[in-house]
Amino acid sequence: MISAVTHPKIAESSMAMCAMFAARKQVFVDLLKWDLPVLDDRFEIDQFDTPDARYLILLGADGQHRASARLLHTTGPHILGDLYPHLCNGQVPRGPRILEISRFCLDRNQDAGSRLSARNQLVTALVDHAIDEGINYYTGVAELGWLAQILRFGWQCEPLGEPQGNKGSKIGALRIGIDDQTRAKLERTGIYTPLSLQLIESRESVA
Repeated sequence: MISAVTHPKIAESSMAMCAMFAARKQVFVDLLKWDLPVLDDRFEIDQFDTPDARYLILLGADGQHRASARLLHTTGPHILGDLYPHLCNGQVPRGPRILEISRFCLDRNQDAGSRLSARNQLVTALVDHAIDEGINYYTGVAELGWLAQILRFGWQCEPLGEPQGNKGSKIGALRIGIDDQTRAKLERTGIYTPLSLQLIESRESVA
């Protein structure tokens, strides 16, 4: 783990943002042992958490973090384009209507059923957000097990290349197409779930 103190302080006004960054630390650093920057020994924040990043955050009835995801513009710095372009057989997909999903985070402090419900509601929120905002595609990088799940959700999803080894595991790049049929496709597989959790859509800076 890398302890970092160079990142700006998290805005104290946003409890949802603080809860999300804390949950990311618990999942990606404490559980999965990813080598990521940690701020104040509490929050996982990296170089892509800039004022240009967007966040979808699902909260429970008491305001606790349940699930979240970060969206990055592919016309600027993002994980696939900057760190893993070799995962694509061709060019990295970029464009104003293409966003990258990263830090898809399900809170550890919930049982398996609640995690599954939160996962489906976050996927639903991602689809609804894309349709509302005119986003045509999402891209992302995922470990092999999670990549296999994403491919089975029922939406238009394709690998961008062969998964490759990465520090003892395999990761792959993917592209997800979003159109007016996506909701129906996810409904048929039981993934699309009307939101019962509070959704916060944020472009708030961590400054």
